[in-house]
Parts: sequence; structure tokens; C-alpha cells
Amino acid sequence: MVCYNFAMLNFTLRQLQVFEKVASHLNYSRAAEELYLSQPAVSMQIKQLEGHIGLPLFEQMGKKIFLTEAGRELFHYSRNIAQQLAEMEVVFDEMKGLGKGRLTLSVVNTANYFTPQLLAKFCRLHPNINVTLQVANRAAVLKQLADNSTDLAVMGRPPEGLDIDAEPFMDNPLVVIAAPEHPLARLKRVRFSQLAPETFLSREPGSGTRSAMERVFAQHSIQPHIGMEMETNEAIKQAVRAGMGLGILSLHSIELELETKRLAVVNVEDFPLLRHWFVVHRANKRLSGAAAAFKEFLLGEAGKTISSGPTTGVAKRRN
Repeated sequence: MVCYNFAMLNFTLRQLQVFEKVASHLNYSRAAEELYLSQPAVSMQIKQLEGHIGLPLFEQMGKKIFLTEAGRELFHYSRNIAQQLAEMEVVFDEMKGLGKGRLTLSVVNTANYFTPQLLAKFCRLHPNINVTLQVANRAAVLKQLADNSTDLAVMGRPPEGLDIDAEPFMDNPLVVIAAPEHPLARLKRVRFSQLAPETFLSREPGSGTRSAMERVFAQHSIQPHIGMEMETNEAIKQAVRAGMGLGILSLHSIELELETKRLAVVNVEDFPLLRHWFVVHRANKRLSGAAAAFKEFLLGEAGKTISSGPTTGVAKRRN
């Protein structure tokens, strides 16, 4: 068994791997499931690791467990070690010329409407690359970037205050949507001021779509009336269909509803808001061959593969 020996420390890579899983989930059962171990086996590995370190790594309060100060410190180092080992494995595979690799891709919820189509084309070009797709809200994707637990991320607005590399690869038009029978949906042209009395169903604060909506309303000196906040685009679409209000979503997320006439795009001045999709990674991250290949694929092929939807006749504005 390979061991790390740091002065008084003497623990195995397996113990560190088990700790990292428990610390990520703060749950022994979920860690055991991911590692294909029994819960008692996971508990034993943690006890042995705590014995080597000489400090408790977790504390229990009621039915929940939390990291101790020592646990938080070890979690920081364990993630870095795991990332380095993964990069080492990729480098050796590439040196052997095995023509394979692994890619961990994180995407915000809205991007998942087109990401599978892109991945399908990419995997046909590179059949030996194993892809892990993580779909989450913007906050979770930003955390994955900060934790260096993903190779690449796809999002609508690059984060600020994080040392990242971000490149646009495709347009992301945002449109106002309504139920087909809504009065505004029947008009050929809608002034922005006509949105002032309307109720909007919106994504949660901090999401890219919500931020873009707030910016354009602020530019028109109008405070939008948010009737309800929802964490998924699907929930917003269903509520808009039910006549609960208007919504602002990416055109990529409503193509099926437009085809089946379950939703309508309201032709509002200054819409669609023309934003972009970005491929993002940590600036100092050494991209594997698989990650570099997918990034190159996005920058060169995404706009040719994915349609931006039916925007004919609608004015475009960058915000």
C-alpha cells in the first residue's frame, strides 16, 4: 500500500480519498455509495486517518456532521492532491498515446438545453474520451470552479473576482415570453414601458438571466414586479403557460414550446438581449488533452451546431 509520510503523518491515499468524499458531502452514507464501500468501512478509514493526524476531522451535532478546523485544513490539501493525481494520470495516458482521456464539464441549468447536442457531436469525433457532465445553478458551478473540481464550465456571464480564463463561443439571446393568449403576445410591437405593470416570474437572485433582466429594467428606470422566484427554467415556463405572468429566458430553452405554440415571444423593444455563452476554466489550470480538445471544439463548432432560434424581425441589443 502506497503511503504518504510527512514527518509524523503516515496515511494512505485511500484514506485521503475516503476523507475527501465524506468532507464533500458531509455524509458517510453518500460517500460510501460513491466509493462502493460499506458505511462501517468508511467510518473505519476516517478513524484511522484521525489517528495518524492526532486530531478530530469531523464533529457531530444531532444527525449532522461538520468539519473541524483540522478537517477544513485537510480538505483543502486533499482536493489539491486529488487534482494533481488526476492530472498526472492524464499526462501519462497521453504520453502512452492511448488516444483516450477524461473530461469533467460543469454547465449552468440553461446551458443544458443545448450541451447534450454538442457533447454528442464531440463524442462522435472523440469516442474514447469519457465525459462527466455536472448540471447545476450558477452558484454551484462557480463553487466547482473555485474548488478546481471541474475542468471546464459553460455559463452565460463569467464570474468576477476569480482568476479565470473565459472565452465566448455562442450567442445567447434572452427574450420575453408569455402565454399565447396574453394581450402583449398579440401585439406586433411592444414598448418597454408597457412591461411596467406586468408581473414577472424570475430566476433566483444571482443567476445570469436575473442579472440581465435587472440591468435592462434599470436602464429604462423601471422596477420590475417580481411575482415569484423560481430555481429552474422549467418551473418558469409552466407558470407562464398557466397565465401567472411573463418571463425572461434564453431562446435556447424554449425552442420546443415555440414549435408547439405553448409559449409565445413578446416582441418588446430592446429585445432580445444579446448575451453570450462562455467556456470558462481556472487561469492557472493545466488543461488535459480532452479538456483542450472540447474547448477548441466549442470555440470552432458550437455556433455551427446549435441554432439561435427564430429571432427574425426582433430588434437585437447588447446588454
